[in-house]
Amino acid sequence: MFSKIFPKIHAEGYKFLVIAGIITIIFYVFNDFLGLIGFVLTIWVYYFFRDPERVIINDDNFLVSPADGEVIKVEEVDGPKELNLENKRFKKISIFMNVFDCHVNRSPCGGKIEEILYKPGKFFNASLDKASEDNERNYFKLKDNQNNDIVLVQIAGLVARRIVCEANKDQELNQGDRVGMIRFGSRADVYYENYEPLVKVGQIAVSGETLLAKK
Repeated sequence: MFSKIFPKIHAEGYKFLVIAGIITIIFYVFNDFLGLIGFVLTIWVYYFFRDPERVIINDDNFLVSPADGEVIKVEEVDGPKELNLENKRFKKISIFMNVFDCHVNRSPCGGKIEEILYKPGKFFNASLDKASEDNERNYFKLKDNQNNDIVLVQIAGLVARRIVCEANKDQELNQGDRVGMIRFGSRADVYYENYEPLVKVGQIAVSGETLLAKK
């Protein structure tokens, strides 16, 4: 129960938590109401950077969600040109993370990271279609344990100003392993082949637990 109310936080969050705490103290010196606002802000910072444990299915027949948030796209598209996959067809699921969602990202499958590619870009609202091609983003090209190409893309949003990558090229991943996070409001795209989608637009996904697609 304690861990649900006070989950551990991501390492990226500690400095922001300290800053918010200092601001709260300063606000309280000048005005109780401002201090209350600072206290609420500090609580929000804490929960934004939460990094709860998740129950992972560990089944190669499924892809799990890489992010908490709302499913905003389930479609068939060409692969990312940045990874030279534009001549290959993939199914794609996009998940939008608002500022109240947990922003730690996880691998949708077990397998090996074949390539990591960071692309600088703009900061449009991450729910817009053009965010997948215009916004700052980080690509993970994975080869799953059944030799399928899986691509996970971290996409910065309107408020987000930093994509954090915590994985390396040639790293072997288990399904649901943490690969990074995004600050503050963003999107994750998953491109995949040889799986059938299990989610629909409007559904709320939980990182590491929601089953996105099945063999």
